[in-house]
Amino acid sequence: MRSARGHPYDIDDNSIAIIIINYNTCQELQACLGSIKLEEAGEVVVVDNNSSDGSVEMVRSKYPWVTLHANKTNLGYGTAANRAIAGCTAQYVVLLNSDTRLQPGALEALSRYLDQHAGVAIVGPRLVNADGTLQASCYPFTGTFRWLLDNDAWIRLIRYVPVLRNYCLRTWSHAYARGVPCVKGAALAIRREALDAVGGFDESFFMYFEEMDLCYRLTVAGWQIHFAPVTTVVHVGEASTMSYRTDMTVQFAISNLLFCQRHYSRLRFMGVITIMGSIMLTRLIRDTVRLSFTRDRSKRTRIAEDIAAWQRVLLGHWGVQGTRLCASIPPRE
Repeated sequence: MRSARGHPYDIDDNSIAIIIINYNTCQELQACLGSIKLEEAGEVVVVDNNSSDGSVEMVRSKYPWVTLHANKTNLGYGTAANRAIAGCTAQYVVLLNSDTRLQPGALEALSRYLDQHAGVAIVGPRLVNADGTLQASCYPFTGTFRWLLDNDAWIRLIRYVPVLRNYCLRTWSHAYARGVPCVKGAALAIRREALDAVGGFDESFFMYFEEMDLCYRLTVAGWQIHFAPVTTVVHVGEASTMSYRTDMTVQFAISNLLFCQRHYSRLRFMGVITIMGSIMLTRLIRDTVRLSFTRDRSKRTRIAEDIAAWQRVLLGHWGVQGTRLCASIPPRE
């Protein structure tokens, strides 16, 4: 069988692979690998994006049964995932962040769900924070009505309105399986047939929105995206980005903009930009006021980092990567 990207491979219909993308999260990666040690995965692959914290050495010494790809540069999430998936032969791939933990039987549960739902390309499991609280993991596409409602100001009210609470994905209970626009990329069970049909992840996305872009293209191609709480995955969250808070916030805005450029008309694109700018300006004013009344040093540092991010986004100070990406891809007509 030959993939849509032109790479020959033989699919193993009874196999499921685990792929973990890592960047400077050695301790989290070790815990993640420990949680999957007893899972019956046909292949376990770790892609390290040029970590400097001993992650590569830890995998080599403690987990010799793992296939390790040690990149010389940080390729970004989507590019790293594509290269790892291209080398696997499994019918299904479970793509994980390095700061996740699987429950026993997770692979079997996710594989069974895909077996039973032939039209589903991606299924996202239930995610919880390290303290066991629910982590919202389903999202609307940027620029939709659901997206307009999915902001902090509205969510505080919507969570008390039963019908709207179930309509808005951040306030929905995540208690049952359903089709959704997009699931969080921290843990994804992916059907190889569908992934290859759309060419894998778009490698223009260095970080953030690569899963939304993939879900959008799969939906356009006729596939379904599901959330299914058939297993629970612990996701620590932001393990590799906490020390780069401002840069990551700006990167999030860049990727959001790139997604809109990729898929929306010029008019819709400009509408989204206007709304995003209004939201950023509101947050800038809010956080500037908060900073003047906050005395706790750590809180002041976080607020100041957020203010710096809002200012950079509003002024268009995105750095070379963001300017290059956004200038090279015109909006659809």
